[in-house]
Amino acid sequence: MSVFKAAAVQMRSGTSPERNAADMEKLVREAAQQGATYVQTPEMTGALIRDKQAGAAAFTSEDKDVVVSTARKLAQELGIFLHVGSTAILRADGKLANRAFLFAPDGAMITNYDKIHMFDVDLDNGESWRESASYEPGTEGVVTEINGVKLGFAVCYDLRFPQLFRAEALAGAQVLSVPAAFTRQTGEAHWHVLLRARAIENGAYLIAAAQGGLHEDGRETYGHSLIVDPWGRIIAEASHDEPAVIVAEIDPAQSAAARRKIPNLKNARDFTVNAGEAPRLRGAAS
Repeated sequence: MSVFKAAAVQMRSGTSPERNAADMEKLVREAAQQGATYVQTPEMTGALIRDKQAGAAAFTSEDKDVVVSTARKLAQELGIFLHVGSTAILRADGKLANRAFLFAPDGAMITNYDKIHMFDVDLDNGESWRESASYEPGTEGVVTEINGVKLGFAVCYDLRFPQLFRAEALAGAQVLSVPAAFTRQTGEAHWHVLLRARAIENGAYLIAAAQGGLHEDGRETYGHSLIVDPWGRIIAEASHDEPAVIVAEIDPAQSAAARRKIPNLKNARDFTVNAGEAPRLRGAAS
């Protein structure tokens, strides 16, 4: 397992997949010029479109998607592993998937991952999101190999479900990924602490490319793309919400070292939860 450079690309995707693909290409080229051999883009690289009808008109199947074809070409030309954090893909059954892709240096698609946990929330500032109204959730976690290192997949809201990351770490993942489009409100509250926690809990690197800024569809995302080491230290950050590239060195030995120091993956035990009724107080009315 060799040391390699990883990059997280921060974007501000609009409503045009063609324009977003061009923006992605420029930033991915910049990352490769900085020596990155693994490059990750954010959730919904292809387009952020809140209007359901407009989205239906813009999104297409995997074989026709401009982000997929651009990423495949870039991976082969630049000789890198290119991880499209996700883009909206029209499935054969007519439903949409929030789907991540990983392309090899020869342009072949290694694997894909459909976001499992749907962002269905009502926030204090009046924002309301129902991702499940537009997207079909995935049902399978994914771990694959790059540069001799095992990589686990997640997307955005998956970050709040630690069992996914634990399962992938137990399956051997030394690097975990969370490309995202976190809202500004939730990002300011929880982004850094959750990413660091998932890295610490699993003794793994955590790479999170983010969307940032005010988007054409009116949403505002937090930015602050991060790369965190297995001890929970932030080793690269875009400390803003503008488009950017961050790069850090990934050393698989650091994951092994963290797991030796705190062997919680090995020390976990099965248990049950007793959620029986609390005892009644004396004199309490029946």
